Amino acid sequence: MARIAGVDLPNKKRVEIALTYIYGIGKPTSLKILDHTKIDPDKRVHELTEGEVAELRKEIEGNLLVEGELRRKVKSDIDRLKAIKCYRGIRHSVGLPVRGQRTRSNARTWKGPRPSKAGGSSKKKKK
Repeated sequence: MARIAGVDLPNKKRVEIALTYIYGIGKPTSLKILDHTKIDPDKRVHELTEGEVAELRKEIEGNLLVEGELRRKVKSDIDRLKAIKCYRGIRHSVGLPVRGQRTRSNARTWKGPRPSKAGGSSKKKKK
């Protein structure tokens, strides 16, 4: 099992897909990395030599923000928006959609489950 940027890559997957298990690397970035290191994207992870794994590790850790560093950067960017109290920062802190989506009928992911209405759920039997 190859370990790159603190993530164990699955052995049976193709390298092109296995690299996407690292936070911050999608399919296009994965293909660029493999093109740069001249490794066949169709190879499986368990078929990689130690030298190829070392090349991938060097390429990823040297040129990209991934995993913990990227998570810290995103969190600090959001904290900065909250600190300067800009529109996006306020939306983040209140827990509403940030990118202009409507909130009248949707946005349940952000707002959470609907609050229960008074007398709505308990059905009393009439005698």
